[in-house]
Amino acid sequence: MTTKAIVFDAYGTLFDVQTVAVATEAAFPGHGEYITQVWRLKQLEYSWLRSLMGRYQDFRVVTGDALRYTLGTLGLPTDAAVVEPIVDAYDTLSPYSETEQALRQLGQYRLAILSNGSPNMLDALVRNSGLARYFQAVISVDAKQAFKPDPRAYELVQERLGVRPQEVMFVSSNGFDVAGARGFGFKVARIERVTPAALRQELAAAQIGPAAMYRALRSQTEMLDLAPDAVVQSLLDLPGLLGTRPDAPP
Repeated sequence: MTTKAIVFDAYGTLFDVQTVAVATEAAFPGHGEYITQVWRLKQLEYSWLRSLMGRYQDFRVVTGDALRYTLGTLGLPTDAAVVEPIVDAYDTLSPYSETEQALRQLGQYRLAILSNGSPNMLDALVRNSGLARYFQAVISVDAKQAFKPDPRAYELVQERLGVRPQEVMFVSSNGFDVAGARGFGFKVARIERVTPAALRQELAAAQIGPAAMYRALRSQTEMLDLAPDAVVQSLLDLPGLLGTRPDAPP
């Protein structure tokens, strides 16, 4: 079936969550890498726990709670005056270097974001990045009060864009999101920024740090019998995958 819409995950797919390291290192010199990696792991874990328990809070609350947990493991301050300025770094994440070029080349499709981010977080992120003009819709799971990979979150694509699951190419670098979207019925392209071979080489090193552990846990395909339809190394591979000319007008 013809692809009519391309829907992107935001965090880790279009925008580099690792760029919060500037804020974490500035706040706590020498601890930035650890805080950055554990914070992201707990942020995702808390989103899943809240969905499973039926105790939804929006993603900014989840993000703050995950940061407080992380700082607490180091015995660092967790008051609002410390936490809130660091959480604000999610409003100014840097897009990956190829993001805008890829969006421009895919302009013949309906383009949208589906993200766990709260509406305010996503509005600030897309506006600050200068990428808002490329998207027909920026969709937050907040409308369903269920985080991805809950199927209710993916229903929002049909409701907002008026397309059937088979008409959607969903793009994510996150294994849990790839599995969730594939299980829902979307065609799925996985952005593999860390290949299995590269990960094995990194893990063969004498010391394995927080960043390597994060990549081991979050950068690979999950073993859930829900493999992506395609695996590409960069957003710039998507036009070729979809048969779109790189010089296609926006």
